[in-house]
Amino acid sequence: MLNLPNSLTLFRILTVPVFLILISSSLYLEALAVLILGGLTDAVDGAVARITGQQTSLGAYLDPVADKLLVMSSFVTLGLIGGLPSWLVVLVLSRDIIILFGYGVIYFLVAERLRIQPTAIGKLNTFLQLLTVGVALLSLYDAGLLPASLREILIIATALTTAVSGLHYIYRGLVWLQNRAHSLPRLS
Repeated sequence: MLNLPNSLTLFRILTVPVFLILISSSLYLEALAVLILGGLTDAVDGAVARITGQQTSLGAYLDPVADKLLVMSSFVTLGLIGGLPSWLVVLVLSRDIIILFGYGVIYFLVAERLRIQPTAIGKLNTFLQLLTVGVALLSLYDAGLLPASLREILIIATALTTAVSGLHYIYRGLVWLQNRAHSLPRLS
């Protein structure tokens, strides 16, 4: 049975196709409203889970999946329609693919589940990525609504935190593997 936090996370996952349909229909303001709704459910599901003690393994897996689905699909879609620069889309997707690949290598080769804890830079990066999507949607809705310099600064900040957080996760994974290698029996 699903608890409230997990139900909110599933709801957030279900908003992703609606969000993408709105963008592809050039309904940018409506897409922004769905993005904000998704962000609110993200904040509420985590708070409710902590306050009520309803944190679950399912929620621990679903929450980052919901975030990644929204971020990756929105960056790809906005990149395809020219709302975000293609180099930023490639950077964001590459970071997440490399992290998922690294996790898969650890899971299948070491046969051990690595608990991935979000870092402060990773959380900041997710926030900036979603803010960048929101600003891109506002710019597509009305290019004169925000100063172009704000959009450019946000794109650079998002690129920097994407690169730094990606390198940080890679570093943490390599340190974990190195420490794990010391505890494995040596083959003769």
